[in-house]
Amino acid sequence: MSDSVLPQDVAELAKRVIEENLAACRRVAVAESCTGGLVAAALTEIPGSSKVLDRGFVTYSNDAKMEMLGVSSEIIETFGAVSIACVWAMAQGAIERSQADVSVAISGVAGPDGGTDLKPVGTVVFSRVVRGENGEPEGELRTFDGKTRAEIRRQATLCALELLLP
Repeated sequence: MSDSVLPQDVAELAKRVIEENLAACRRVAVAESCTGGLVAAALTEIPGSSKVLDRGFVTYSNDAKMEMLGVSSEIIETFGAVSIACVWAMAQGAIERSQADVSVAISGVAGPDGGTDLKPVGTVVFSRVVRGENGEPEGELRTFDGKTRAEIRRQATLCALELLLP
């Protein structure tokens, strides 16, 4: 995968995501904030990705999260954009607005500023929703210790790709 524009570890994991979802006959969608489309870009680096990736939403602003994915203003006002509640709503919105079988949503604080005591730089939240599965909102909060914005975004991209594996 040396001809990829992406780091080798990202390109290799994206290849696995495409191959394994293709074998499982699953389509995927992504709803990205702090990664700004890196997850979708990683997937589209792989030949055959059009059989797996249905669509990606880059919803960097709160307005975009509300308009494109149907995240309620109450969720953003109460919990913030970097919250399990918000990414779960983003992932739900991606499923509802796509043909995908599974969606992953990502939101976080990539830095170098924007962090708070409760949500320092490197805080990233993820959620995965599988079509047809009804349950409690689920998500994961991770704190990446990347020294740079690029490193935090790379780590977040890897984590999101892992969540797309069947």
